[in-house]
Amino acid sequence: MPIPALPVPARWALYFLLLIGGAVLSIAALAGIVLILAYPQLPSIEVLTDYQPKIPLRIYSSDGHLIGEFGEERRNFARIKDVPSVMKQAILAAEDERFYQHPGIDTLGVLRAAYSNFVGGGKRQGASTITMQVARNFFLSSEKTLTRKLYEMLLAFKIENNLGKDQILEIYINQIFLGQRAYGFSAAAQIYFGKALKDVSIAEAAMLAGLPKAPSAYNPVANPKRAQLRQRYVLRRMHELDFIDDAQWKSAQAETLHVKRDVNDFGVRAEHVAEMARQIAAERFPDDVYSRGLRVITTITRSDQQAAYLAVRRGVIDYDRRHGYRGAEAYVEVKNNGAEQEEELEELLSEYDDSDDLLPAIVLEATPKLVRAYLRGGEILKIGDEGLKFAARMLDEKSPPNKRVRRGAVIRVQKADKGWQITQLPEVEASFVAASPVDGAIRALVGGFDFNRSKFNHVTQAWRQPGSSFKPFIYSAGLEKGYTPASVIEDEPVSISAEETGSQAWEPKNYDGKYEGPMSLRTALAKSKNMVSIRLLRSIGTQYAQDYVTRFGFDADKNPPYLTLALGAGAVTPWQQLAAYSIFANGGYRIEPHIVRKILDDKGVVLAEMQPALAGDESLRAIDARNAWLMDSMMHDVVRRGTATRAAAVLKRGDLAGKTGTTNDYIDAWFCGYQPTVVGVAWIGFDQPKRMGNGETGGAAALPIWIGFMEHALKNVPESWQETPEGLVAIVANDPSGKASKELIYREHLPPLPAEEEREEAKQAPAPVQDAKPKPVEKLAAEKPAAQKPAEKKN
Repeated sequence: MPIPALPVPARWALYFLLLIGGAVLSIAALAGIVLILAYPQLPSIEVLTDYQPKIPLRIYSSDGHLIGEFGEERRNFARIKDVPSVMKQAILAAEDERFYQHPGIDTLGVLRAAYSNFVGGGKRQGASTITMQVARNFFLSSEKTLTRKLYEMLLAFKIENNLGKDQILEIYINQIFLGQRAYGFSAAAQIYFGKALKDVSIAEAAMLAGLPKAPSAYNPVANPKRAQLRQRYVLRRMHELDFIDDAQWKSAQAETLHVKRDVNDFGVRAEHVAEMARQIAAERFPDDVYSRGLRVITTITRSDQQAAYLAVRRGVIDYDRRHGYRGAEAYVEVKNNGAEQEEELEELLSEYDDSDDLLPAIVLEATPKLVRAYLRGGEILKIGDEGLKFAARMLDEKSPPNKRVRRGAVIRVQKADKGWQITQLPEVEASFVAASPVDGAIRALVGGFDFNRSKFNHVTQAWRQPGSSFKPFIYSAGLEKGYTPASVIEDEPVSISAEETGSQAWEPKNYDGKYEGPMSLRTALAKSKNMVSIRLLRSIGTQYAQDYVTRFGFDADKNPPYLTLALGAGAVTPWQQLAAYSIFANGGYRIEPHIVRKILDDKGVVLAEMQPALAGDESLRAIDARNAWLMDSMMHDVVRRGTATRAAAVLKRGDLAGKTGTTNDYIDAWFCGYQPTVVGVAWIGFDQPKRMGNGETGGAAALPIWIGFMEHALKNVPESWQETPEGLVAIVANDPSGKASKELIYREHLPPLPAEEEREEAKQAPAPVQDAKPKPVEKLAAEKPAAQKPAEKKN
C-alpha cells in the first residue's frame, strides 16, 4: 500500500525535526567530547555549596523599621522555605517550567525554543534553565558564543550533581539581578512595592518574575508599559500551567499595582539619620561594612520621626506660601499631540524628581480659570478655582514671560482636600532635632526639607547665628555672677563707642524698636529685650561669658568675647543647641546626644552598643542645680507670657519652657524648647544667608515646627516640672511697676539681714531687690560691633 503524501506544512515540520535531531546528535557528540576533556578543568562550585551572599549595611529605627540601606548590591536573603508558593510558581512559569524535572538542561525546552525561533523567522526564545543562569551568574561572562554556552551546560550538570533543586532555586532567588540595584526577589519586592516577599500578590509576583529576562527593559519604574506586557505574559503562563485558576488570572490582570517611584523610600523619611548612622558604622568597621550584613539600630522611633518630618515640611511650605508664587520651575517644548504625546511627556518629566507630595507636571493649557497639566503616569489634571489661587498672578498675561504659567511650563502640584492645587518647591531650608534630656538619645532628626535635593545636614553641619536663642546662656552666666531673676536692669538705648569696641561705634536696638525702662531679668528674657542682655553681658564681662558658655558645649572660638555675644552673633549648630538646652531641662547635667543605639552582625550578635551616661550623675554636672532651676523657671515665662505664647495656646499645657531666636535682619529663626521628657530645636533660614522677610521671627517661622512635633511627642504625657533644689530662698520682689511677687534666688546671694530695729519695718514693706546696674568693664580692644557670619557649607 503506497504511503500517502504529506501536506506541505507537515513535510516542512518533518524536515525540521530531522534537521534538529541531527543537530542535537551532533551537539550531544561534541558535548560528550568536551565533557571528557573539559569537565575536570571546570571551576570549583564551592562558592555555591557555601553560598555567602553580599548583604548590605542596613539602618533601622529603634522600633524595627528599615530607614536606610547601603551597598553595591541591595539584597535580603530569603530561605527557600520562606519564599511564598506564588512567587516560586511565577518564577518557574517565566523562566523554567520543567525545573524540577530536567537534570540542568531542558532538552524539550531546547527543541521547543528552536522550533519557535525557526517558525518565527528569527531568535525569539532562549532555552537557559534556572541552573544554567546560576552557572552564568557565578562563573561565566555574558558573551554569546558557542563555547560559553557549552561551558554553561557543563557547569549546570556539575551544579545539579552537587546541589539539590531547592538549594539551586534558593541561590537563584537570592542572587539574580532585578534592576534598581536589587539582587534577589526579596529585595526587589521591598524596592518596587515596599513589601516583604511573603506579602506579594499574584500580580506583583508576576511582575517581579518578569524582570530576570531584561531588568532594564521590564523595569516597572523606568518602563511601566513594557513591564506590564511582560507581567501579562507571566500571568498567562501561570494560568496555562494551572498554577492559578480563571478567577485568579482575571483578578490579577485587573489589579492596579502601586510601584514605588522613589526606590529609596523605606516608609520612614529619615535619610539624614541613616546617613549619620552609616558614617558611624563605616568608621567602626571600615573593611567590609557594605557587604557583611551589619545592622545598625538607631535611637529614633518611626512615629516621632514621621511627626518631625511632617512638621518641618509644613513649616517650610507655610513660610513659602506666605511669600507668594515665584512662577514656573522651568519650560519644555511640547511638540507632539495624540498618541505620541504621552511618551514624549514622560521622557520630559524624567528630568524632574518628585519631592514627596510636591509632584512635577507639564502644563498643556493655561488660562486664568483653568490649567490642564500632565502628571507622570499619564493622568491629565484639570485645576481650577481654589487650586489656582496661589499661582493666580502668574496666570495673568501681564506676568513676566519667564515666570508665566503657560503651555510647556513645568510646575509643581499637590493633592489637597479639595483637589489638586498648584504649589512650588520652597527655596528656604529648615531642620529639627529632638532628644531625651536624660540620656541624649535622639528621638527624631530632620536635616533639611528634602534629602534628595540637598544632602547637607542642617542639624549637624550648619553653623548659624543663634540670635536671641543664645540669651539664656548669658542670663545663666549672670546668675552665677550674683544676679537673680528679680534683678532690675534698664531697657533703654545703649551706645557703644568705637573706643570701647576697638572698631566702630555700635548702637543696637530692640527688635520692636520700643524701650520700656527698668525691668527684671525675668521679664526681659520673656520679652527678649536686647538692651537688657547687652547691659547684663557688659556687667559680667565678655571674657567670663565666653568661658562660661563652653560649659554647655559651645565652641569658644565661634563665640568671641564681644558684646554682640549677648544677641547671639556667634555661631552654633542645632545639635549644639540641643545639648545645651538639655542642661536646663535635666537640672544642670551635660549629656551627649547620640543617634546609634547598637550595631549587630548578620546573625544578630551585638558588636557595639552605646552606654550613655545619664543625667543625675554628678560627674556630668555643667551648671549649679539652682541655676538650672531658675533658668527653667524664667524660660517657662517665655512660653506663658513672652515671645512663645503660641506654644502654650496650642499645646494647652503649663510645663513648656524655651526661647525664641531671631537674628539681625530676619536671616535665621529659631525655637529651642523643652518639656522635662523631651528637648526640641527648630531652625529655618536660607542656605546662603539672606533676609527671610519682615516678621519672620523665631516665634512666627520656627516655633510652628516645634509645636507640630510636640503635639505628637507630648500626647498623653502628663505635665511635670523639675523639683526645687536646696539652696534657694523666696523673697518678695517688686517689679518696676510696683507689683509685688514671690521670687526664688540663691540663698548665698541674699543681701545682709537688716538690723534688729529695722525688722519690724521690713515686715510692712516688700524686701528690697538687688541693685543690678551695669558695672564698668575693662576695655576690649578687639571687640567688634557685629560677629562675622560663619561660612556656610553646601552640597
